[in-house]
Amino acid sequence: MIELSNFKLWLTENTGYCDKTISNIASRFKRANNILPWHNKEIYQFQLEQEDGFKKLSCTIRSQIKQSVKLYSEFINTPVEEVLDDRHHKYRVLSLFSNIGVAEAYLKEMGIDVVVANEIIERRAILYSKIYPDTHMICGDITNNNIFNKIIEESKDLAVNVIMATPPCQGMSTVGQKLEDDIRNRLICQVIDAVIEINPKYVLIENVPSFLSTEIEVEGKKVLIPELLKSKLGSKYCIEENVIDTKYYSVPQTRERAIVLMTRKDQTFKWVIPNQDDKIITMRDVIGDLPKLDPFITDVDEKEFLKIVPHYYERKIAAEKISKWHIPPHHIKRQVVAMQHTPTGCTAFDNELFYPKKANGEAVKGFRNTYKRQNWDTPAYTVTMDNRKISSQNNVHPGTLEYIDENGEGIYSDARALTLYELMKIMSIPDDWQIPDDTSEAFLRRIIGEGIPPLFVKKVFENLIKQESKRCQN
Repeated sequence: MIELSNFKLWLTENTGYCDKTISNIASRFKRANNILPWHNKEIYQFQLEQEDGFKKLSCTIRSQIKQSVKLYSEFINTPVEEVLDDRHHKYRVLSLFSNIGVAEAYLKEMGIDVVVANEIIERRAILYSKIYPDTHMICGDITNNNIFNKIIEESKDLAVNVIMATPPCQGMSTVGQKLEDDIRNRLICQVIDAVIEINPKYVLIENVPSFLSTEIEVEGKKVLIPELLKSKLGSKYCIEENVIDTKYYSVPQTRERAIVLMTRKDQTFKWVIPNQDDKIITMRDVIGDLPKLDPFITDVDEKEFLKIVPHYYERKIAAEKISKWHIPPHHIKRQVVAMQHTPTGCTAFDNELFYPKKANGEAVKGFRNTYKRQNWDTPAYTVTMDNRKISSQNNVHPGTLEYIDENGEGIYSDARALTLYELMKIMSIPDDWQIPDDTSEAFLRRIIGEGIPPLFVKKVFENLIKQESKRCQN
């Protein structure tokens, strides 16, 4: 079996090729494999050149295929980089279901090395490798034995002593379908197997609160996930279950999560959730100093556009100076007008005249948490994957009263969904997070809606370091 996804990752990490060139190299190697199934012997390229399917190709294509075979051979025969020559970092982490690494955003600055990561979706894995080039990303399905064994082997080689796992939650989430037999709910079994094989000192598992009340079928029997953890790992690990809200940990967002912390019983202290912070951070604290920003209206001409949002261009220029991700969202006129007439913290469904309407003028029927502005003086509502729409839940900027129009109606600023930059602030993502400039905004928006706020993860690991420091002092 060839490893195209991990080959692409290797090319990303070890060459200066652009994404298009990397994709072409992988495609050429796949073509070579179709002509002659790959085997890791020096004679492979000679045998390939003798095949009729190869000889029929143009000189240019043959040359490109030979180059791709050479690179794949180099990839497959390159040992995992030995990163343990300088073991000044005490904690070495395996990140499972890592996505693009939102949770890991602060760990490197804390002296915590994420040395191995696994993500099934190639696009996410490649972006992860660009953000964290020092981490060895293994792209593939952890339920595949070859991928699982590779994760275990490399984790052992790199002396992993912490596992951080954030398995997909869509099968349990209140905004998902919550299917009882959703196969994603069973991915905790691979986490358990990885803990047994690697034997780390500490384990962090994060999911939605219903994770702790979800049953899955194991060996023909229904079992609650916490009971499964105890039965498989309880003899060797102290297991702490918690349901937390990140707003109590200086994250300006209400986001409830189930957190399971495990400590191997031969350790001298237990890893526990830190105490809650004294202050609640609000929307005003993190984005209240940003200047007003209007949406781009997609279904009107320029004259009408500037009548609705006369300061659009000057505000857009000011926003671009703040961040490349502070980009005006795109909306249609009837939604923008409805939100211009909606005060902070309110839903447009309460407007007598400017309520949400369909294209034919009929009233929209929907939940009261849609077409709804956030509040300034509380943390943000939970960021979801569908965070770019006015018509989805709790997505609209709080806004401020700009003026009273000729009809006596209050007109409110920022009649739009939150920008990606504002979402990053609400998710506690650091300003210097190294996201490549060519990353798709729509892609990032969805990813951020799936993540755990990294500031909370930082505080959990800080508590581990603090406990370890106290032990050393004693």
